[in-house]
Amino acid sequence: MFTRRRFLLVLPAVVAVPRLATSQSLLAPLRRKPIPPQPVFVYFGTDTAKGISKGIYLSRFDPASGLMTPPQLAAETLRPSYLALSPNTVGQRRIYAVNAVPDPSATVTSYLMDSATGALHPINQVTSAGAGPCYISLDATGQTAYVANYNGSTIASYRVLPSGALTDPIERIDYKDRRFGHRGPNAVRQDVPHPHSVHLSPDNRFLLVNDLGSDAISVFPIYPGARLGQPALFPNNRPGCGPRHIAFHPNGRWVYSINELDSTIDRFLWTTTSSRTDPQGLLVNTGGPVKTIAPSFPVSKNTAAEVAISLDGNFLYASNRGEDSLVVFAIAPADGALTLVQRISCGGKTPRHFTLDPSERWLLCGNQDSATITIFRRDAASGRIGGPTQTIPLDSPMFALFA
Repeated sequence: MFTRRRFLLVLPAVVAVPRLATSQSLLAPLRRKPIPPQPVFVYFGTDTAKGISKGIYLSRFDPASGLMTPPQLAAETLRPSYLALSPNTVGQRRIYAVNAVPDPSATVTSYLMDSATGALHPINQVTSAGAGPCYISLDATGQTAYVANYNGSTIASYRVLPSGALTDPIERIDYKDRRFGHRGPNAVRQDVPHPHSVHLSPDNRFLLVNDLGSDAISVFPIYPGARLGQPALFPNNRPGCGPRHIAFHPNGRWVYSINELDSTIDRFLWTTTSSRTDPQGLLVNTGGPVKTIAPSFPVSKNTAAEVAISLDGNFLYASNRGEDSLVVFAIAPADGALTLVQRISCGGKTPRHFTLDPSERWLLCGNQDSATITIFRRDAASGRIGGPTQTIPLDSPMFALFA
């Protein structure tokens, strides 16, 4: 018998049915698949000295699939060995390229980037203030630029005009000056000072310069108008190591310097003073360099090249030319110590430069002497890379830049 009591017991369940359906219909849009990331531009600087490549090349990269379109010439220019991208603070992006010809006529070229097509439109070209420019950096505001001249033993600073054009050099600093220390013991590679990179500190207040020729990192305070103060010198007390590039950890406290000649990585603690009139940046070597090559591989047959750190700060990546490998290290969260995770073939020959894509799901490696770009899949949890998943032909790639 269906009594009044039984009706009252059943009623809540009956009423709940349409409510459940309504709730599910409201949640339905939230369960749609996320929109995949859109393809991005990637630019490649190449070595034009061989007469095959013509300058800067452009591809579209799909972060969802890890696939890249064949590179097309975007700007004809001499030996664009290193590129820098301006911050997107004025609604326009600019790209700056050093033209690494080994004589005093070397230049730096600025381009306006078309945000729709990726096309590059020349803005201006100025002297690099030394032979063989090999590195360019912009500060976080995009208002100043800095260049290292490997063959010319100089660095230079520039102001960036509202148009994106570079001024003539504001400062030109000669590393043959005695204050930058003594030459290293490698008579062939350290005959003169060789500034190999100019890197800004996370707070934009200091410029760090790796000098391969003198086995030291110099730290300059930066003053308004792209002026540089007196440098402090920080050797690692290991003559013949050849400092090349550095990478700051996301915590801003640890600095990793890759040494080209002895294929090692040094770890430094970074501290600064807050003084506005006399700012000081300090590097403290934590000791115990880490080898980038396998113990059995001859040091004399390898030159270490690039170093990079994942955005989460958990992993460091490095490349070896000679061993032709990519190496992955885990970074200890307590003290920044490095532990080897993986050593893998670069998929070609002479991995001069590599970079992680903006999603950090992929790693692109430029193999200069096998004329290829190899793409590897990256696992964020383990840091390991797998592949190559794609190999693209491009003659003499020297640098890759996502934009």
